[in-house]
Amino acid sequence: MIEVSRETRERLEVFAALLEKWNARINLVSPRDMPHLWERHIEDSLRLVPFITKGARVIDLGSGGGFPALMIGIACDAEMVMVESDQRKCAFLREAARACGVKAQVVPKRIEQAELPPAPYVTARALASLSQLLEWSAPFLLPEGKALFLKGKNLPDELTEAERCWHMQHRILDNRAASGGAIIEISDIKRVE
Repeated sequence: MIEVSRETRERLEVFAALLEKWNARINLVSPRDMPHLWERHIEDSLRLVPFITKGARVIDLGSGGGFPALMIGIACDAEMVMVESDQRKCAFLREAARACGVKAQVVPKRIEQAELPPAPYVTARALASLSQLLEWSAPFLLPEGKALFLKGKNLPDELTEAERCWHMQHRILDNRAASGGAIIEISDIKRVE
């Protein structure tokens, strides 16, 4: 278990209970993942926390069941902007943010239709290829901003593909050798001319 304060742990437990209740009505996470909710979703999302400044504004793309957005909001006291097109998931995100005391704005639109002021951070988890994430993220990042993506074992191939269309600075921040997943931090994103 990732170390968090007692207060943060309590807020995460409120979130987990709410997700379990809502998951019976709308598919927020796979039913087969529910017994592994903490390690597979909550703790995985919390891996981003050390790389985000406390209280920062963060835009999370495809927020779905709140991963990693609400975990960051809870653990970093971040101001979360969650972009999600599914209206039922938006209702869950609003309720979970309220119940967990997260400063949040839910944007009920497709990512490519959202118009938001740029932020210091953009996050996403299990959403799209790296090339697609860069396309969506570039307009939402401040010039000195950083995109933080939780990616799977295909990251090396996705990075090679993305470098064909994008100039960027990147570094691997957290590499989980067992699962092959990693966190990639990307900055200075510019399309190849």
